[in-house]
Amino acid sequence: MADPSGVQACAEIVARGDPDRFAAAMAAPVEARKTLLPLYAFNVEVARAPWVTEEPMIGEMRLQWWRDVLEEIAAAKVPRKHEVAEPLAAVLDAQGAALLDKVVAVRRWDLYKDPFEDMAHFEDYIRAGGVLMWVAARALGAQADAAAKVTATGRAAALARYLQAVPELEARSRIPLVDGRPEALRELATATLKDMPRRRDLRASLPRPARAATLEAWASGPILRQVVANPARVGDASLGLAEFAKRGRLLWWSLTM
Repeated sequence: MADPSGVQACAEIVARGDPDRFAAAMAAPVEARKTLLPLYAFNVEVARAPWVTEEPMIGEMRLQWWRDVLEEIAAAKVPRKHEVAEPLAAVLDAQGAALLDKVVAVRRWDLYKDPFEDMAHFEDYIRAGGVLMWVAARALGAQADAAAKVTATGRAAALARYLQAVPELEARSRIPLVDGRPEALRELATATLKDMPRRRDLRASLPRPARAATLEAWASGPILRQVVANPARVGDASLGLAEFAKRGRLLWWSLTM
């Protein structure tokens, strides 16, 4: 059966490129998936754009293409033909498109092998995950007073995923950490956990449909606590939950958010 909304194509992209977010989207109500999957597919396309070529200039062009798409959406123009751009336009307003431009901009770091300039640069990169979660929550009806809580939750989820990716980034000749000392990693994870809002407070700040945007953070707490307990796990690729634990925790989040 044809899918004029393009959501099925987005679902296939997310399933291939971001299995954990796909699982979170599938745990969300059906109506929420129509918003989440185009946003997550956009994120997959942007995240992989710098890695499909060894030529930074080509990567720059790919990222700029997506910034142009967002500019078209923000201007209420029909975006260029693309299996993600069209469904994305259906869920974004001008403010949402402008916010997502930040998600694209930080990906320029992936194009090169230079380290982060400083901790502020690293924070900008990680914070983009919080922006993505906020855009999703906002598109699902969240109000501005929930922005800080949602963004902090999204940032924690982004940091957890990023720390899991450190060994692969190093294998790709990147310098992923500003300070990779065990005590610095423990401090980073501890501070992030402290900044995360309590789930009941997060839940209370959001209308029911918008809570679906936070499901992608279901594993962030346990992973960051693993870093606090043993920072060496960042380097040895042992961060994460077993499949059974992942499924159980996601189910718990979906039933209690």
